[in-house]
Amino acid sequence: MLKNKIGGLYPEPVEGLRTWVEISESAVKNNFKEFRKFVSPKTKIMSVVKSNAYGHGLVEFSNIVAKCGVDWLGVDSIVEGLALRKAGIKKPMLVLGFILPSRLKEASENGISITVSSFDGLNTVLEESGRFAKPVRMHLKVDSGMHRQGFLPEQVAEVVKKLVSNKKVIVEGVYTHFAAAKNPSFPNDTRAQISEFSKAIEILRGANINPIVHAGATSGSLVFPEAQFDMVRVGIGMYGLWPSVEVMRAFERKINLKPVLSWKTIIGEVKTLPDGGGVGYDFTEKLKPGSKVAVCPIGYWHGYRRSFSSIGNVLVRGKRAKVMGRVAMDMIVIDVTDISGVKMLDEVVLLGKQGGDVISADEMAAVSGTINYEITTTINPLIRRVIVR
Repeated sequence: MLKNKIGGLYPEPVEGLRTWVEISESAVKNNFKEFRKFVSPKTKIMSVVKSNAYGHGLVEFSNIVAKCGVDWLGVDSIVEGLALRKAGIKKPMLVLGFILPSRLKEASENGISITVSSFDGLNTVLEESGRFAKPVRMHLKVDSGMHRQGFLPEQVAEVVKKLVSNKKVIVEGVYTHFAAAKNPSFPNDTRAQISEFSKAIEILRGANINPIVHAGATSGSLVFPEAQFDMVRVGIGMYGLWPSVEVMRAFERKINLKPVLSWKTIIGEVKTLPDGGGVGYDFTEKLKPGSKVAVCPIGYWHGYRRSFSSIGNVLVRGKRAKVMGRVAMDMIVIDVTDISGVKMLDEVVLLGKQGGDVISADEMAAVSGTINYEITTTINPLIRRVIVR
């Protein structure tokens, strides 16, 4: 049984773990309520939990958000969908990514909806669906300008012709994805996509096909309320993170998001180096005489990026400690010279709050030249996710 003594200024580590990820249930509930208030009451909310729930733990996060009352869950693959079904989650579910033909039957049997975005995919579904006891539920993906997945709007009429005579598939939804909705100051590209997508919707409705219509992800649902349609797909926002600085500046006073994830490790060893010297591989950084360093059992295998070498920071006893030298596969060295009382097994915060300071996913992204999505998503999925209230 895991014991995590949450509370106090510097909580004790999770028993038996050298590194772990904490998921705040209260933050998830807050974020869902904020989007539920912001989005039209008639609009459903899909929580996008693909890619291990953006690193937050597929089953752990999905269980929380399902209990909050989210309408749909969005996964990347049938593998993720089946994992959620096995965990007892019964919410409507859409596979947003490509599904192998050999796994269509599993989707049908488990009530997991699939994305169909090409004629090859459509023809395969139409051919295979007659062999299944249950219908295949599909959402058609329309390429309104991003040019990844999707039928071009002018191809939708041909799609309709293929669907008319088939009774073993259910066109449950139609959707698109915006390429440039993250900057409210430049709306024209997204409005052009909305216009193209609307053409496809009209063709479907003209053929008496009336699916769930969805387009906006986190930024799209906030910046373009006209694109909320029947459902929005909230990904990064449900985790309490902003999709871009521009969206944050425009909406942080209107919607109160709380980061859900904290990532922690421990001090494994502390030493004082009277003569200073080089540290880590290739001695890329030099220590001053009398430096005190600590070693933490975390590295790039765990998802703590090598790009944090010599520039990253962690929190120890409420203070910042700089990463010294190279981030190794399973270890980092941090400078604790100016932090008193540091000892073996002290909690170290890699991402999150400790004392009065915070290391955010956005800060980590800026330091390492990436985006907050990648910071959380690439945390090793084998690391235990612990739910905190």
